[in-house]
Amino acid sequence: MTPLAALQCLRLASPGLPIGGYSYSQGLETAIDLGQIHDRASAEHWLCGLLAGPVSRYDAPMLARAHRASAAGDDAALLALNQTLLASRDSREQRQESVQMGYSLRQLLLALPETAGQPLPAALQTGELAFILAYGWAGCRLGLDEATLVQAYLWSWLENQVMVLMKALPMGQTVGQQLMSALLPLLAEATQRAIRLPDRQLSSLAPMQSWMAMQHETQYSRLFRS
Repeated sequence: MTPLAALQCLRLASPGLPIGGYSYSQGLETAIDLGQIHDRASAEHWLCGLLAGPVSRYDAPMLARAHRASAAGDDAALLALNQTLLASRDSREQRQESVQMGYSLRQLLLALPETAGQPLPAALQTGELAFILAYGWAGCRLGLDEATLVQAYLWSWLENQVMVLMKALPMGQTVGQQLMSALLPLLAEATQRAIRLPDRQLSSLAPMQSWMAMQHETQYSRLFRS
């Protein structure tokens, strides 16, 4: 990876990327509200389950496929991946999260000098765009290889989840960093699993997270949008 690509990787993985990721908890807020998560140990158990499940067995592998299709200029594959990703969201808020962040990233790519001259395929320039599809396109156009892009995505996911915990639980920054230290080896393993996973083993099954996400739609007091 070139020094410039490394810097672009840091940009894509940054919580400061203006796509709204910080405003979503992905069901974590409801799990806290219902007492499913109440301390570091329960938070680690929850995140380990997601990381071993849908994050590394669906979202990250689909991101790798989006990168491959982008690199190959395979518009048909990109369109099919976008439709599949949108259909895979189990709740209204999960779909809204994907669509909103996909839209925001598409608008950002149009404004950046590195990517403005490399627009998405015509059929994806309007309408609903899945965030993971847009992220795969962005990583490819910014010079990131497949494994690096997947790693950036997983880091961004983990950092955002820990930030949710620090805001919604009595969890300090040091404990949050200790939690990240415990999960980083699993993150590295998840990267390798995601880029090698065959189609027949793809799975987005996460019934507890899906149930929490659905409950969040009617939760009385909320800090986050999902």
